[in-house]
Amino acid sequence: MQQVELPGGERVPALGQGTWYMGEQAASRRTEVAALRRGIELGMTLIDTAEMYGEGGAEIVVGEAIAGQRDGVFIVSKVYPHNASAKGTVAACERSLQRLNTDRIDLYLLHWRGRYPLGETVAAFERLQRDGKIRHWGVSNLDTDDMEELSGVPGGKACAANQILLNLTRRGPEFDLLPWCRRHGVPVMAYSPIEQGRLPASPALDELAGRHGVDRFTIALAWVLHHPGVIAIPKASSQAHVAANRRAADLRLDAEDLALLDRAFPPPRRKRPLEML
Repeated sequence: MQQVELPGGERVPALGQGTWYMGEQAASRRTEVAALRRGIELGMTLIDTAEMYGEGGAEIVVGEAIAGQRDGVFIVSKVYPHNASAKGTVAACERSLQRLNTDRIDLYLLHWRGRYPLGETVAAFERLQRDGKIRHWGVSNLDTDDMEELSGVPGGKACAANQILLNLTRRGPEFDLLPWCRRHGVPVMAYSPIEQGRLPASPALDELAGRHGVDRFTIALAWVLHHPGVIAIPKASSQAHVAANRRAADLRLDAEDLALLDRAFPPPRRKRPLEML
């Protein structure tokens, strides 16, 4: 499994598992847990979740999936912006820990910017680190100017990741945000790397899928993974879908493949505002 190095030297899988929309239907719980466990077996041991997903329901699903194998997984969760005050961040983290049924979160992110100053949230993250409740902290949905501001607050340079929307149809971050993160050693986590299965019809994707013997979504996911320092976190709620995602980690797109995709999905030629879903 390809890996990405975090600040400080720890390495995590470049292909993880997302959980957005999990934990919303009790009838789906068993299938969702089984899918996450299958992903862990296949080496996709980084699992991303958030207190927002299913209003905590996804964290409960993750907690069940990792039971008995906590030391073998890397858990990412996020705090709502309206909870990201000095006290609110700590309280939100403690609730997440309870739902996850664990004593620590490996990477805790600010889900997006809200009314609380970045410095206040960073100070809360540092407190959680001192207390052993989180190991690393980071951010999500922060654009280049936000990252510049973050790097200027006390402790801000310790940011371990920025989770953003990045896929073949959302290439804006390639213009400035991805280069900024590479220069400053901040890994990027790509959410919705296959646009939640809504990729447009594309002869280029179909051609490459036939060439490599996979489906078009695997090609799109492999495109995300070819970026250095990028972690992809596709969500899959069935074991078959997990296995299809896993194939992307073993697929290497060559220069001809990438050029074909560039023609079908042109890279940005100017700054674009960071998109969110």
